[in-house]
Amino acid sequence: MESLRELLARNRSYRRFDQSLAIPAGDLVEWVANVRLAPSAGNLQPLRFVIVNDPQRNREIFQQLKWAMYLKEWDGPQEGERPAAYIVVLAGNRRGEFVHIDTGIALQTILLGAVEKGYGGCAVASCNRERIRAILGIEDQLDIILVIALGKPCERVIIEDMRGEDMRYWRDEAGVHHVPKRRLEDLLYRPVRDGDDSGRR
Repeated sequence: MESLRELLARNRSYRRFDQSLAIPAGDLVEWVANVRLAPSAGNLQPLRFVIVNDPQRNREIFQQLKWAMYLKEWDGPQEGERPAAYIVVLAGNRRGEFVHIDTGIALQTILLGAVEKGYGGCAVASCNRERIRAILGIEDQLDIILVIALGKPCERVIIEDMRGEDMRYWRDEAGVHHVPKRRLEDLLYRPVRDGDDSGRR
């Protein structure tokens, strides 16, 4: 069994998939069921989820998404490399002020569930929400927070140390996706004590 750290290392933002491999509906439902076990701010549990894995609906949803803001010349995955399913994340009017925390927890929970079964995904927040609302028949009292694209990844993603403050991901000539991350020592903040700034980065 993989450790949590191993699952986290494999849980990248994948944007190219083997479109021929469908995700069973039971797996998608299971990943949403996992969210029921996760923490929720104030225990409000404000999120709702729409599962989409019908090929025609997939095509309609795909057309409403914008992909990879740092890859300016890329219009998104081509036919054959598009997601096999989507989970649309919604929030009701009584969401509470910390709904973004619930959304982050739910997103990570769903993606880790996908990775555990050999799939992967990507959160897409840049999308045509009104068209998605119309396609899926979502009521006005529910807001579309983001869309999780899911499938069997067919791209390689490499984590590397960030150089300076440049956090932009990029692709090399072989199509390998590179993601810069801050070093651990840059994440660990050491407060200044009594005017001694030797520990602060």
